[in-house]
Amino acid sequence: MVNHNYCGSETEMTTGTPAPEKTVLITGTSSGIGLAAAVAAAQAGWNTVATMRDTSRADALLAAADAAGVAGRIQVRQLDVTDPDSVEAAVAGVIADHGRLDAVVNNAGAGHVGTLEQETIADVRQVLEVNFFGVLHVTKAALPHLRATGGRVVTVTSVGGVVGQPFNEAYCAAKFAVEGFMESLAPVAATTGVSVTVVEPGAVASEFVSNVGFDPAVIDAAGPYAPALRAYLERTRNTFANAAQPPADAAAPIIEALSGDRPAFRIQTSEAARTFAGTKLGDLDGSSVLALTGSWVA
Repeated sequence: MVNHNYCGSETEMTTGTPAPEKTVLITGTSSGIGLAAAVAAAQAGWNTVATMRDTSRADALLAAADAAGVAGRIQVRQLDVTDPDSVEAAVAGVIADHGRLDAVVNNAGAGHVGTLEQETIADVRQVLEVNFFGVLHVTKAALPHLRATGGRVVTVTSVGGVVGQPFNEAYCAAKFAVEGFMESLAPVAATTGVSVTVVEPGAVASEFVSNVGFDPAVIDAAGPYAPALRAYLERTRNTFANAAQPPADAAAPIIEALSGDRPAFRIQTSEAARTFAGTKLGDLDGSSVLALTGSWVA
């Protein structure tokens, strides 16, 4: 009897051999969106290589994986996105252990609050090293293996990669760069069978905000920028206290991008993120954006 409900892969249907399990590498998985995405990917059946700069911080991820019943599908690896040797070693380890790489999720990143006059160019450069060049290091190392599997590059950017935001000049510059790079890479990668997607969260309830390295005492030393900085911080606190999205909800579109037949290039993680990004995408002269963000520092 033919089972008309059977939906196996082409490999299974033509050879009778089960298709190999797919493997995804995710960066920045010690907390927040990365942790949630690693657990969700494992739940969706992916062999999940969860990477982080400091593997001593893996306890929260491993506890969440155990609670979800997917600890056996998650392998923790050390990976520092700013260190090309670390990236190459991690990717090589994936191939050695699993024989293939089907997707990479660029999630690792670091927040930064500051304004140009009061920080060094080295400060700005470091923000780009983590949030932009780190994405390039991982993607470049993964691409040859993704071509072999018809794989996917999914990069977590931000609504800050679409709309420039006060006191986030360096961070938004990095995220704008990622968006432009991936939008340019997407049609080229598609010619070799690799799809490229960017996922844009808005405010997410995670450790990200607490990790920006900003001391509120700096307000006292902000000189002419102190009133604007105080207003911005108050607005940001309120937003994250009242409207932040849970990490698991923000991670769900990542899994959709990994598993969907034809994922969109640009995906926002919430209605608030779609509305905010839409302000920029429909604003040809920039007046709507500046009216909005200007109100944050008034």
